[in-house]
Amino acid sequence: MATVLLTGATGFVGRQVHRRLVALGYDVRVVVRAGTASRLDVAVEKGSLIETDDLFAQDPAWWKNACAGVDTVVHCAWYVEQGRYLDAPENARCTAGTFALAQGACDAGVSHFVGIGTCMEYRLPGDRLTVQAPLEPSSFYAACKLSAYHMLQQWLGARGVAFSWCRVFYLYGEGDHPRRLAAYVRRQLEDGKTVQLTSGTQLRDFLDVSEAGAMIADVVETRQAGAINICSGEAVTIRTFVERIADEYGRRDLLEFGTVPPHASDPAAVVGVCNLVRPPQAAD
Repeated sequence: MATVLLTGATGFVGRQVHRRLVALGYDVRVVVRAGTASRLDVAVEKGSLIETDDLFAQDPAWWKNACAGVDTVVHCAWYVEQGRYLDAPENARCTAGTFALAQGACDAGVSHFVGIGTCMEYRLPGDRLTVQAPLEPSSFYAACKLSAYHMLQQWLGARGVAFSWCRVFYLYGEGDHPRRLAAYVRRQLEDGKTVQLTSGTQLRDFLDVSEAGAMIADVVETRQAGAINICSGEAVTIRTFVERIADEYGRRDLLEFGTVPPHASDPAAVVGVCNLVRPPQAAD
């Protein structure tokens, strides 16, 4: 089975990708920040673990060595500190570090590079966002992701490396940050506390992170090139999404819609059209 180099394997999305790749039989080599290997959900042999103080500070030569014998790179790592990442300058470092990784991967003979983008690269709002939809990021984070997409598309394409760019939509589930919507709602309900929310009329495309991880791993299987929407394709209001969670606890009475004003930059709709090609075994 082919060898995959995975970054971000201790993160929200990366840990799910890691599990799925191992389940599919891939030999996975992970690059993690020094001292964080204990957070890995899947056991990794010593020879398949690479630790570094800052993977975004490494040069192409370092990455060439890390990618020796690797067939596919799946790059999940990025700066994502909740409440800060949208406008953080660290995003620019991530873009530069991602390009260094791509250079090293090419020099090592990697044949397939999978990057992780965001639905926020699109012009919003949009209730039916295909991969042909106009691109117009509205945050520094999304602008840096889109810059990485364009850079990698040109650089890898000119060198004959297959390039896949997985744009994730609204993920929730295991490992979610406590300040994000689903985790916040569950915590409040479990504590018997009221849940203060906007009116909840915004349309979103919600997807469990475990399914997103499986979808990204499927891209490794199929080698589907280009931009790929990692989404459910289902338009759901925030109110409906939250009520589904509350129904698990039988506590809709704790939901207080309209008690929080909507953020000025919050789009009315972010819903994707999924263009993922599933491998034959996934479709059976």
